[in-house]
Formats: sequence, structure tokens, C-alpha cells
Amino acid sequence: MAWIDTVPRRAANPELAELYARVADPATGQLDHILQIHSLHPEGLTAHFELYRAVMRGTPTLRAVEREFIAFAVSHSNRCEY
Repeated sequence: MAWIDTVPRRAANPELAELYARVADPATGQLDHILQIHSLHPEGLTAHFELYRAVMRGTPTLRAVEREFIAFAVSHSNRCEY
């Protein structure tokens, strides 16, 4: 598996710390690794998060649980490890 340098929360500058707080899971405060890999390029983190939000909210005919299940099924089919 590849190793990607990231900025941990405790070392984040104020701008990145604010961004981490915005993209963290609101229920758990968990910061997904797939988002944290963008920590060296906050603009990329913002773009990734906005794309994710648009995809997950852009289909009003599907419930959130259905969109999450589709994402899970695709990830499983692609053998994603995250």
C-alpha cells in the first residue's frame, strides 16, 4: 500500500483545522482518511468534499441510505480497501 504524508489534526494550521472541522463526520467527528490525504493541498480537500456532497445530494429521488449503499457496492466491486 502506498504511503501518503498527511497533516494530523494536532499539527494543522488554523485554516486547515477549520477545514477539518467542516469535513469531519458531524455525528462522530471522525475525519475520513480519503479526505485527510488532501491535507497538504487544502484547495484539493475542499474540491473533493464539495464533489462528494454534490454527488451524495444530487439525486433527490434516492434516499441517503440508498446513495450510501450504491457507493458501498461500487467500492466493494472495485475492491477498495478504505
